[in-house]
Amino acid sequence: MANPTARVTDQEALEFHQFPKPGKIEITPSKPLTTQRDLALAYSPGVAVPCRVIHEDPDAAYDYTAKGNLVAVISNGTAVLGLGNLGALASKPVMEGKSVLFKRFADVDSIDLEVDTENVDEFINCVRFLSPTFGGINLEDIKAPECFIIEQALREKMDIPVFHDDQHGTAIITLAGLINALHITGRSIHTVKIVMNGAGAAAVACAELIKSTGLPHNNLIMCDTKGVIYQGRTESMNQWKSAHAAETEARTLAQAMVGADVFIGLSAKGAVTAEMVASMQAKPIIFACANPDPEITPEEVRAIRNDAIVATGRSDYPNQINNVLGFPYIFRGALDVRASTINDAMKIAAAEALAMLAREDVPDEVDAAYAGKHLRFGPDYLIPVPFDPRLISRIPAAVAKAAMDSGVARKPIHDFAAYRRTLSARLDPSVSTLQAIFDSVQQKPRRVVFAEGEEEKIIRAAIAFRNAGYGQPILIEGIDGDVVTTARNAGLDITGLEIFRARSHPKFEGYVQRLYTKLQRKGVLLRDCYRMLARERNVFAASMVDAGDADALVTGLTRNYTISYNDISNVLSPAKDNCVFGMQIVIHKGRTVFIADTTIHELPAPEVMADIATSTARMARRMGHVPRVALLSFSNFGSPMRERADRLRQAIKVLDSRKVDFEYDGEMTADVALNKDMLQLYPFCRLTDTANVLIMPALHTAHVSSKLVQVFTGGTVIGPLLVGLEKSAQIVQMNASVSDIVTAAAFAAHNAG
Repeated sequence: MANPTARVTDQEALEFHQFPKPGKIEITPSKPLTTQRDLALAYSPGVAVPCRVIHEDPDAAYDYTAKGNLVAVISNGTAVLGLGNLGALASKPVMEGKSVLFKRFADVDSIDLEVDTENVDEFINCVRFLSPTFGGINLEDIKAPECFIIEQALREKMDIPVFHDDQHGTAIITLAGLINALHITGRSIHTVKIVMNGAGAAAVACAELIKSTGLPHNNLIMCDTKGVIYQGRTESMNQWKSAHAAETEARTLAQAMVGADVFIGLSAKGAVTAEMVASMQAKPIIFACANPDPEITPEEVRAIRNDAIVATGRSDYPNQINNVLGFPYIFRGALDVRASTINDAMKIAAAEALAMLAREDVPDEVDAAYAGKHLRFGPDYLIPVPFDPRLISRIPAAVAKAAMDSGVARKPIHDFAAYRRTLSARLDPSVSTLQAIFDSVQQKPRRVVFAEGEEEKIIRAAIAFRNAGYGQPILIEGIDGDVVTTARNAGLDITGLEIFRARSHPKFEGYVQRLYTKLQRKGVLLRDCYRMLARERNVFAASMVDAGDADALVTGLTRNYTISYNDISNVLSPAKDNCVFGMQIVIHKGRTVFIADTTIHELPAPEVMADIATSTARMARRMGHVPRVALLSFSNFGSPMRERADRLRQAIKVLDSRKVDFEYDGEMTADVALNKDMLQLYPFCRLTDTANVLIMPALHTAHVSSKLVQVFTGGTVIGPLLVGLEKSAQIVQMNASVSDIVTAAAFAAHNAG
């Protein structure tokens, strides 16, 4: 699959971090603070009560504060990514990013702290006194060997987990991949010969963890820039390197590689040559994890050895050694049992759980990320991919159990089946499915027409779409438009983008005749078709899609939604046995709700409402949800009985007659549909839980409510998405951001088949 991070421009990255507000995190209250009583409970005098309780019992802090789900991401910026010593302040974007990953993948709240000192003792003293605030400490981007000293000292002084992810995160994922590579090739950890290039924090941690699983000391040869770390070497040594000095005659990496079973690279681009790979044992295992460029590429390995198993640190190759598979879930499990530390038993448990998960059948939503290719355990699938929804329930549970078994858990779990269900409920499956959609587009890039081509936002979106690997953008400029001038004035590089003006397009005459054939019995003259195609960019863009000269289109930035839809519907017809409608997806605090129809049908008939309900339920199921459909009204099951609600009651009867395979009921008010306590007031209701699909009774209701949702939820609102056309098109809203446009274009590309 394509690597989106490799194609992000500097300007895109800066705009992402700056707008709509600087940074990537914010603090939001978890309790209502709207009334004087709320304030009295949250602060004085109510806050005094938990203060007294915690003073008497310090463990009560986990019950009455956020401590138990709060991790600090801490760095001094001395080893930021591959950029070196940038200092504490410049490391802040990375630490904020790490905090976001904690929340995204494991629902762990996290705050970044940048400590402005390179003095080890000062750093240790700064962090050690933070124990009362946090449930765990994630150290990040601290150079070796200081990182070893800092972590060890903090683990001794603090009674909460302290984890240097650059060391242990890499080690855990590497071990998981190694377990499965050894399994596939029929090797044992007790007899393999491993060569490791690199002697920094990650390499030392990998060596220690692998040896703790049974690898004999002298079966691992570690190398650095000076060559092999052997018994008796004195040059450029320290206590951490010395601990892994082997008894060997080899003095160079090339000599060490002769006859090796496994190579693990945590060093630099190009460190491994073709000759070195050729000298390894049959079925060599090569983990070339230098970033962004590996020690040797998979293509270079394949040219020499077709029997090799290869992993890298990159997302555009199979078997990515990605720390995000580890640290969020490891902390999740450690926090949930209030572990005092993260020990080797917990790390090994995480690695083994990852390895075993990769051997299981892969769910459909993960396969979807690979454009229908079924991932199967084997040389190109050693470890799960980051968006596998099963990670949240498997890895934390394994870590928690290991913490209990090794005696470091202070709050044991008694029902692991219930715990796994709780873990799964923490994350919304939609998020993984959305990423799977985007990944699927990268697997099968499409030609997408951006109809309003001379708009600066559209040009930026087209460039971002291309850079993300989603496909080839096609820009349509109006009669008076000028894409090149707009791009030049904005400092944008449009090299490689296709730009067309309707009249000068080589197939213009053909499009006119095709459109005339569609519209001639609707009172449209041939000259009207000429005029429409020449002047209306949406009509021309839709004609390109209709003729197969493009796969999809996106529009809407400069024109009203209804006008844009009318233009498109002159060219593109509904899919067979489908009705066209608009749907929005609202994702907020781990909950997803699908809302339809928000754009097309002014007063849908019962049969149309049933069609919309069925199609939206199908979409919800595709995104990992069990659909529960509520047909909304101002009344609840006939109270008050009004004629206007009769359409909804009739729609229920239509669904009854169709014997659909999802839960549905109505008419009901939105608060009943979305509130479990209120839903229980109606025990006869067919919904077993709160609704996640809301079918609106009329366009004005849908439009007003969807706009309110966009303004007030603070969550993610996707759409409205146009559903039901035979060819793919999406219409954004007139205030759409560049990101909104790219998302709509990606959906359009995905729906192109």
